[in-house]
Amino acid sequence: MTVDRTTEYLVGLLNELRKLPRETEWVEFKRNDAEPDDVGEYISALANSAALLGKACAYLVWGIDDATHDVVGTTFVGTKTKVGNEELENWLLRLLTPKIDFRFFEFVAEGKPVTLLEIGRAFRHPVQFKGQEFIRVGSYKKKLKEFSEKERALWRIFDATPFEDLLAAENLAGEEVLRLLDYPAYFDLLKQPLPEARKGVLEALAGDRMITASNRGTWNVTNLGAILLAKRLDEFRKLQRKAVRVVVYKGADRLETVREQVGGKGYATGFEGLIDFVNNLLPANEVVDRALRTDVPMYPELAIRELVANALIHQDFFVAGAGPMIEIFSDRMEITNPGVPLVETDRFLDSPPRSRNEALASFMRRIGVCEERGSGVDKVVFQTEFYQLPAPLFEVAGDNTRAVLFAHRLFGEMDKGDRMRACYLHACLRYVQRAAMNNTSLRERFGIDPKNSATVSRIIKDTLAAKMIRCRDETVGSKARTYLPWWA
Repeated sequence: MTVDRTTEYLVGLLNELRKLPRETEWVEFKRNDAEPDDVGEYISALANSAALLGKACAYLVWGIDDATHDVVGTTFVGTKTKVGNEELENWLLRLLTPKIDFRFFEFVAEGKPVTLLEIGRAFRHPVQFKGQEFIRVGSYKKKLKEFSEKERALWRIFDATPFEDLLAAENLAGEEVLRLLDYPAYFDLLKQPLPEARKGVLEALAGDRMITASNRGTWNVTNLGAILLAKRLDEFRKLQRKAVRVVVYKGADRLETVREQVGGKGYATGFEGLIDFVNNLLPANEVVDRALRTDVPMYPELAIRELVANALIHQDFFVAGAGPMIEIFSDRMEITNPGVPLVETDRFLDSPPRSRNEALASFMRRIGVCEERGSGVDKVVFQTEFYQLPAPLFEVAGDNTRAVLFAHRLFGEMDKGDRMRACYLHACLRYVQRAAMNNTSLRERFGIDPKNSATVSRIIKDTLAAKMIRCRDETVGSKARTYLPWWA
């Protein structure tokens, strides 16, 4: 749904809701009854029922007679109500699990005050209030566990409905869809001609699951369409926190922020601009080659592209209130996305591609942002080796996945952990290239003189002791030995 909620829009929505039958499982009308626990239970029940019925939102409306659906007015104002000293909205959000999107609107209809609570549908798990799940049965609020058939059906829906197919906006006229989505960029990215008529544009977007036709003769924008093609992500309230955030810090910590920018466009239409923006923020290293001083980027652009693309594509969109983040420090660059990875971090380089968001990943592959083969991390490791940077770090931080690129450091400035990580990733890269690591290849990776091969032998010994690599054949002489990742 779009952020802008004019009184005209809200009155129109209210009139549509009032036309519904008396017993509707995703809409509840009340006069003034707004006991906090009751509201929390209704949010749970209505959110779960909306998911069961395929609705993007459910509604709880005060100021409407439940029997006649006449506007009678209300004294309840959700945005000004408190439970003790805590605002009602914060109190409800704290007691709901998982966190879902809901919002109070107050407006006047037929000269009388009305309060409308818009509730986002449940996703991935049934919504609980105070640890209890509720559902609507007709016009009644019931405990979900008492209706096993509905509970099973709800779980089937959660298992079968990806994030991309959920709705970001409903019941829009064709011209409103084209106002919200950057459709010329869609055709440019796919290298297709722009249809002459609006109908052709809408049919193409529908064919790619960016929008769907509603049964009212209007259009719905899917999460896929919004997250990829939005002209402004903040016009889709449920997705505005999924915009990419770029933060530049003064030093090696987060104490002082130099600059912060939140992306506005969809991922597909804004990707190239995002990469250019990040690259322009990065400092350059000055190198001397044949008496000529030149500036080279601190981090390889290809590595940045791959890691940013991975963060966008593989994030867990169901993690509420979080989105991808790019943080630039004086000595490193961190790219973080919500969600724990689907494979172990030490297997990123060799594992076949897996994504929570297959439709999103597929479109980004079609426009050349990422590759079908899932070779992005291979490229990142190769680039850092080619430019003799410290090995990248991949880690899980709470509910997030983080990739770290480090600025150039001399070999002597790398600690034992840096060297062992580089050794392990070098062994992984060689393995997927159908080769094996040996002392010579690792020495070349670090740029170490042949006469210092003993230094490399110590790194290999430390990495073997940590069981990050293994010897391919211990029967051969030490100088001829080759090494594989521990899992090979």
